[in-house]
Amino acid sequence: MSAHDQMRAMLDQLMGTARDGEGQHKEKFDGPRVCKSFLLACCPNDILASTRMDLGECAKIHDLALRADYEAAAKTKDYYYDIDAMEHLQNFIADCDRKMELAKKRLKETQEELSEDANSKAEKILQLGEQIGVTLAKAEELGAEGNVEESLIYMQKVEELKAKKSAEEQEYRNQMPASSYQQQKLRVCEVCGAYLGIHDNDRRLADHFGGKLHLGFISIREKLDELQVTHFSCFKLENSLLAIKIKILLEKSVADRRVQREKEREEMRKAREDRDKEREESRKQRSISKEKSRDRGSDRDRERGGDRDRERSDRDRKRRSRSRKRLVDNL
Repeated sequence: MSAHDQMRAMLDQLMGTARDGEGQHKEKFDGPRVCKSFLLACCPNDILASTRMDLGECAKIHDLALRADYEAAAKTKDYYYDIDAMEHLQNFIADCDRKMELAKKRLKETQEELSEDANSKAEKILQLGEQIGVTLAKAEELGAEGNVEESLIYMQKVEELKAKKSAEEQEYRNQMPASSYQQQKLRVCEVCGAYLGIHDNDRRLADHFGGKLHLGFISIREKLDELQVTHFSCFKLENSLLAIKIKILLEKSVADRRVQREKEREEMRKAREDRDKEREESRKQRSISKEKSRDRGSDRDRERGGDRDRERSDRDRKRRSRSRKRLVDNL
């Protein structure tokens, strides 16, 4: 993106569609062609762009100016776009989770079955590898931001996790035949669905857990949790009955807002249809008026043409009468 495009995007984000003057922007944020997930900054097409799971360009409109308009309008009115975004993300995550389950099933069918103890060791090694990757990615992020002391603390944690992992790998190696140990024990990442191996090095794990794909899925899942109002579960209510009641109330609230959303959208649709009908009637009336005006103009032209013809005929008769008179006088 050029500097000019970046400046334009910043102005759109700050000022909305009004920066070019009223009526200059054809699309409105509440139009059916606008992506409601984008308005809430959670469209997967944007978040996962340029990753292994790039979804391509969204079929609906993404415009920062429209997002700015929505954010300003949402302060005074509920447009129910959080429900639209929640349904969108629910469908997307459900589809991803189905694919993850299929991947797990394929791994179970293709990988050699391990003993319960060996399988437990392998899972522990994979979990330690995940912790190393996450911690190393965090240390690098802090280092890039200039927080050297905190970065060193995380690097110390990485070294401690590496020592634990080495010990677990040694025990795992001792329990496994040499031929079986060389086989790569894989598992599916529970967040993004990527494959992780028991022999993956720290760099590979850090690249995965600090990568755009994994962080993007974390962002999407957290946004979905936020939209589903699941943050109420963090209170860890001891009374399960109270927790169930809260869940029922929240679900009822969302259901009521869905009904209200559909009702308002139906009213908006009818209003648009009425405006379209009025415009069509007005257009027809203007067309009829133009036809009548043309007809009246044609009648006036015919009348003026008839008057001119009569005047011409009268002049011709007078001219002929004078000619006959002169002829008689000469005789």
